Formats: sequence, structure tokens, C-alpha cells
Amino acid sequence: MYQKPSAAFVGASWVALGTGMLGYLVGLWRSEMLLDEKGYYFTVLMYGLFSVVSVQKSVRDRLEGIPVTDIYYGISWFSTILSITLLVVGLWNATLLPSEKGFYAFAFLLGLFGAIAVQKNTRDSQESTKKSNAVSID
Repeated sequence: MYQKPSAAFVGASWVALGTGMLGYLVGLWRSEMLLDEKGYYFTVLMYGLFSVVSVQKSVRDRLEGIPVTDIYYGISWFSTILSITLLVVGLWNATLLPSEKGFYAFAFLLGLFGAIAVQKNTRDSQESTKKSNAVSID
């Protein structure tokens, strides 16, 4: 049984997602990287956000007994690990200051955490609404 998430947790989740994404993107915008480097880091961010939402959904589906194929479940986890690895490799080889590398790493991870939390809250809110509608109908 899932309870509807509190407004504070929903707000904190959106703030985490927005802060991570916005900080990362503003950092990219203001950086002196070549356009192809900026494109690489932008693509890694988008790929990472999508993959963690996919992991959260497939893990939750399995917990609730909703069928999820092993291949999709595995690809979701592989994609998440790959996106983090791509960021690490890119930052390791980048000619950035260590403080800049840390900024991108933490903004990226904050964005991924925020995406997972927002997805969880969305799902919990929908489940809570479905259950409250079912109870009020009976």
C-alpha cells in the first residue's frame, strides 16, 4: 500500500531535479568547451535522466507484480550504469579544473536523484488517487 507523498517531499524532489538539471545546463552554457563537447555532456545528461526513470519504473513494476521482461530490466540498469560511466570517463579526460569536474558530477547525480524521486512521487500520487476513487465508489 502506497500513501500519497507529502507536498514537502514532492517539492523537494522537483527542486532536486530542477537544481541538478539547471545547474548542469547553465554550467555547460557558460563553459568554454567546444560545441561537440557540450553536446556530449548534454546527451549524457538526457540519457541518464531517461535511464533512471526507466529503472525506477521497472523496479517498481516488478515489486507490484506487473510483468517486466528481463531484457528491459537489464537494459534499464545497464543504461543507468553506462550513463554514469560515460560522464566519469568524459570528466576524467576533460581539460577542466577539478572544481568544474566536481560541479558537473554532483549536478548530474542530483539531477538523477531528482528524476527518480519525481517519478516515484508521480506513481505514488496516481496509485493514491486510484485507491481513493475506488473506495469512494464503493
